[in-house]
Amino acid sequence: MFVDEATIFVQAGSGGNGSVAFRREKYVPDGGPAGGDGGRGGDVIFQVDPGLNTLMDFRHQRHFRAQPGQPGGTNRRHGRDGTDLVVKVPPGTVVRHENGEIMCDLVHPYDSAIIAQGGRGGKGNVHFTSSTHRAPKVAERGEPGQAFWVHLELNLLADVGLVGLPNAGKSTLISVVSAARPKIADYPFTTLVPNLGVVEDYGDPFVIADVPGLIEGAHLGTGLGDQFLRHLNRTRILLHLVDLSPASGCDPVADYHVIRTELQSFSPTLAQKPTLVIGTKRDVPDSQEGLERLNRALSPDTAWGISAVTGLGVADVMWAVRRRLDEIPPVAAPVHEVVERPQVRGYRVIADTSGSVRLVGDVEQRAAMTLWGNPHAENYFCEYLRRRGVVQALRRAGVPDPAKVWVGEGLVFFRDGDLTAEEPDEA
Repeated sequence: MFVDEATIFVQAGSGGNGSVAFRREKYVPDGGPAGGDGGRGGDVIFQVDPGLNTLMDFRHQRHFRAQPGQPGGTNRRHGRDGTDLVVKVPPGTVVRHENGEIMCDLVHPYDSAIIAQGGRGGKGNVHFTSSTHRAPKVAERGEPGQAFWVHLELNLLADVGLVGLPNAGKSTLISVVSAARPKIADYPFTTLVPNLGVVEDYGDPFVIADVPGLIEGAHLGTGLGDQFLRHLNRTRILLHLVDLSPASGCDPVADYHVIRTELQSFSPTLAQKPTLVIGTKRDVPDSQEGLERLNRALSPDTAWGISAVTGLGVADVMWAVRRRLDEIPPVAAPVHEVVERPQVRGYRVIADTSGSVRLVGDVEQRAAMTLWGNPHAENYFCEYLRRRGVVQALRRAGVPDPAKVWVGEGLVFFRDGDLTAEEPDEA
């Protein structure tokens, strides 16, 4: 089954917690702190697997989580880093963040990009010693790994794209010039998914793509809509096939303009790609009149008349395509962007409807790495807030005394003009 879109959840590993430990060696008095750092969490990495051509696997598995880092140990032993999770995707996969921004575009075999970064490990208590604090019982919690939903879109890699109304002869042509074997029948929308074929008999090989036929109003969702047109974004040339057969009851000129309108509505960039207009079913009686009318409408350009069934004109068109491809450079490879963790600077005091206040900004990152429930760590966090000028900010904001102050998932208290981790007694 061909699947070209999927939405999945990725979660990088959290860092391991730092350790609170002290040296306990025989004959070594006052050994001092010896808690090790936690290991780094694993990243979620997407890598191109040239053997894949669909996103079907992501219909069955939608959650991908990398391994977390291990906590630090005694004697300054560093926790083991989490293993990166490598997710295989087909060539041509575009990865979009849940906010709609493109994170990366993976095209070439074995290209890779970091999608979600693992959290750094928390520091052990060896990092919290000072001249006045010789035996700290403070350590950091590991940093949470990035976690969010991403949308995957598959854009097929092809040099030439076929467009046209249903039954214009696209599937027949690709089956004649390549080894592709799409379904061919005398009714509309025989092709329901894109097909790829490799053309090898006309100079250097090139890839040709056949997408389901368009009808008038496709950009509004009529018929199969224009959802498959994005598979032509990477093509260098379009072959616009028009049915010349009088038996179809269609006007070749009107059919041509219908497809041009749909291409322009979908993407002006796609509509501006170099295009060869191909009149098909040239073997049908009285098709010459339709070809002449089409040429008059295209003047000074001309359309090629072919019959994929008899082979009439097919070789001439393929050689013309080969010559045009030699003149047009390949589509530039996209630049892979490494996902950067956003740098938030400063903080704000926001009043809560319950009467408490919340601090938002860069202090939330420090709160996320605080070992809540450890009185020493909580007091250390309050000292950090004092150094950041939070007490003065609360006073300027008119925060009542006492008040609860939330920072991320952590809670401290503004009491007697200062910050404390101890909850005030109920009066």
